[in-house]
Amino acid sequence: MNTEPDQTEDIRRNRLVAINSAIQSQDTQSERQRLEAQYYPLWDPSQLFSDFEVLGFIAPYVVVRRKSDGRKGSLEFQHHPRFYFNFALDTR
Repeated sequence: MNTEPDQTEDIRRNRLVAINSAIQSQDTQSERQRLEAQYYPLWDPSQLFSDFEVLGFIAPYVVVRRKSDGRKGSLEFQHHPRFYFNFALDTR
């Protein structure tokens, strides 16, 4: 059992609040348009699994490997409607 404190918990919680408070509509198309204007490109769940292998997640982040080139990175996501966005390559 890991007893180490989660060093990212405050960062994740703050980001989760920011993402969830920005949701303007439960309508998938409206919300997609809003997010695309801010974070293009973005992915719905089926697009995510088409383009990426999911390695792990801890809200609001998901660690992925891009299928096109094998590069590892991360995405943010909102719960409902579910979209993934803000892809960042792992530079380590």
